[in-house]
Amino acid sequence: METDRLTRRKRARQIVAARLERLEDLSLAKLVPSFITLLALASGVTAIRFAVHGEWTSAVAFIIASMIFDMLDGRAARMLGADSRFGAQLDSLADLVSFGVAPAIILYLWTLQQIGDRGWIASLVFCAAAAVRLARFNVEAARDEGATKSNPYFTGLPTPAAACMVLLPLLISFQWDDSFMIQPWVSVLFIAVTSVLMVSRLPTPSIKYMKLQRQHRVAAILVFAGLAAALIAWPWATMTVGLVIYVASIPFAIYAHHPRTVARRTT
Repeated sequence: METDRLTRRKRARQIVAARLERLEDLSLAKLVPSFITLLALASGVTAIRFAVHGEWTSAVAFIIASMIFDMLDGRAARMLGADSRFGAQLDSLADLVSFGVAPAIILYLWTLQQIGDRGWIASLVFCAAAAVRLARFNVEAARDEGATKSNPYFTGLPTPAAACMVLLPLLISFQWDDSFMIQPWVSVLFIAVTSVLMVSRLPTPSIKYMKLQRQHRVAAILVFAGLAAALIAWPWATMTVGLVIYVASIPFAIYAHHPRTVARRTT
């Protein structure tokens, strides 16, 4: 009898411990990053809605909002100690919608539908490239092969950067009423280049892991403040210049990541 009582007490303690663990898993701190990720997903879907109604500036604005939420959810997870496999998978699904499906549909409704099925195929190519890029990112993250502080480079173009790059003709059209950018073949060209960069093995800079020396922090804060002011005053022009600078930095990343360059730094 005494043995049965001890067994029942042990089981009761195990049940209580399991319930407490479940409650801990459902804590607010661990739900915050996933909630931010869902906001990113909602922003991407809302961008599609505005594109359907031909409100292009609002559609692009919600893609940008999705990018902001995408940057915040990872930082929130690290600050709150809420990193999880569930959050990583949810983030990838949200990225596929916001930076793969949404930009493709925006471009199709904006100009690619003029060339019918060929335009739709181009949109599908971009979606497929984004899916491949995210799947590879998940595999690399599971193997600890992604960007780190010691190696601040992604493999291939990240999907948020790809989404902005492929929408560059739209950004330019907001600033200059030029019929050249509205031509379907221009968007097809951007889709082709961006898709190849996404699935390529080329190293691309990871801003998240860029090292910043302590003596440069004040200057970095001033630059960030100036960038924020420029985004408020001239959002489309600032984004265009930023994208051009980012794309121009890729050759330098390739050079810095080349085995010969790495060997020279280590010797």
